[in-house]
Amino acid sequence: MRSLFLSFTSMCFGLVMASANAASNEFPGRAEYPDIPVFEIAELKNKIAEVVVVDTRSKYEYDTLRIKGSIHIPVAAKSFEQDVQKLRAGTDKPIVFYCNGRTCYKSYLAVKKAQAAGIKNTFAYDAGIFEWVKSEPKKSELLGKSPVMPGQLIDAKIYQARLLEPNEFSERILSSGGNSMVLDVRDMYQRAGVGFYPGIERWVSLDDKAKLAKYLEKAKASKQTLFIYDEVGAQVQWLQYALEDMGIKDYYFMNKGAKAYYASISSWK
Repeated sequence: MRSLFLSFTSMCFGLVMASANAASNEFPGRAEYPDIPVFEIAELKNKIAEVVVVDTRSKYEYDTLRIKGSIHIPVAAKSFEQDVQKLRAGTDKPIVFYCNGRTCYKSYLAVKKAQAAGIKNTFAYDAGIFEWVKSEPKKSELLGKSPVMPGQLIDAKIYQARLLEPNEFSERILSSGGNSMVLDVRDMYQRAGVGFYPGIERWVSLDDKAKLAKYLEKAKASKQTLFIYDEVGAQVQWLQYALEDMGIKDYYFMNKGAKAYYASISSWK
């Protein structure tokens, strides 16, 4: 009987551990931030009117695709804690932070920083924007428009088809015969005044929408091929929505961005 009990206990423990491991694999950030309280998607859907939703990503990401009615407070901003304190001063509702998805840790980091600043009743919605849009298209905005239909989201295969490794990216620019436009969309701190294609590239921050639109419209009108790169290949994925919305079809991104370019140079040595 004792042996049977031990076997049953062992089996139950194994099931609990398997369940915990499955949850950890689905949401890897929960294992790294075990003390951060989270909102599941069903809970956020049911309580959306009872909470304040905060987008922790960059302004360009927020302007491209967001939860309808969310507030933008980037976790990377130096004023993050002060901005959240101001928000808390105006409401006693739970504050729910979100970012891109299950492998994006900005929502956890936002809660951690808020807690450290003494701001209570804060949570992370860690399933992210894409799962939210697919589940709640009427409560989402794409380029300022709502509802967002799942078919409007750019498939990963479509994005990957536009990626070029650094060497091929450079070779295509050089072989284009001048019928191309190269855009460095890193921010001023990432760029540090240095570009990869002096004399033939233009630098424009993604936050400078007017200047960016001017370049994109010029490339479209001149039927130039666009070659665009950022720091690590994360921001260009959001720029693709603007390109497709403008009807621009001839464009490529540098896979993994400037960091991959530097790595490719190092491999030559």
